[in-house]
Amino acid sequence: MLARRIEEAALNSWPALQQMHFDGWLLRFARGYTKRANSVTPLYTALQPVQEKIEICERVYSEKRQPTIFRLPSFLPLIQELDQQLSQREYKYIDCTAVLTLELTASAHDPAIREVPLATWLATFCQLSQSPLEKHQTHQEILARIASRPYFAVLYVGTLPVACALGVLENEVCGLFDIVTAPEQRKQGYGTRLIAGLLGWAWQNNATCAYLQVTDSNQVALRLYERLGFRELYRYWYRVRPYSV
Repeated sequence: MLARRIEEAALNSWPALQQMHFDGWLLRFARGYTKRANSVTPLYTALQPVQEKIEICERVYSEKRQPTIFRLPSFLPLIQELDQQLSQREYKYIDCTAVLTLELTASAHDPAIREVPLATWLATFCQLSQSPLEKHQTHQEILARIASRPYFAVLYVGTLPVACALGVLENEVCGLFDIVTAPEQRKQGYGTRLIAGLLGWAWQNNATCAYLQVTDSNQVALRLYERLGFRELYRYWYRVRPYSV
């Protein structure tokens, strides 16, 4: 099942600093850096009563002094029932996200796209996204833990970095993450060029499918990826219960 394969690859491509397996549910922790790495994903069939499991998750996240967050992929069995129970417990629905996939075809390498070390890539990412590097220590730890094949890519115009992204290759699927173009360099086709280069790298390394994740609110990105041939495979969303002391 492609959706499950993509889901597992995506979790592997953005690893948490700690995680627990709990009766088919995966609990992840990364000091609060991104909801993906700090939430519960109900991956497999469970045996214990759902309400009891929710309460246990709430205790675990409370002990970590983090909000309890559930990440709910639409294709999983009984996900609507779990979503309803979380709603009844006053969990807030946020950030519905489309998971888009593309079947890969032959493409050429772009010499302006270079693979760089993680430290160089992260400094470039912070520069392009205008975010202080000191706020990205946990981000760096997450990226350093990727067990699959990462590709830290930067697109240069001459010596100037104008866009960067992360590709993660796992067997025959490649995920695209952290895609950013310098604000002053937008609307010049650099994002499209970078994505095309990443897809070419993936195809040359025997990938047959690429995927990425885009929130519904990012309509500009959704239109771009649709023009590139990406199509929605499934969705996920979050249910969040704020942490209280």
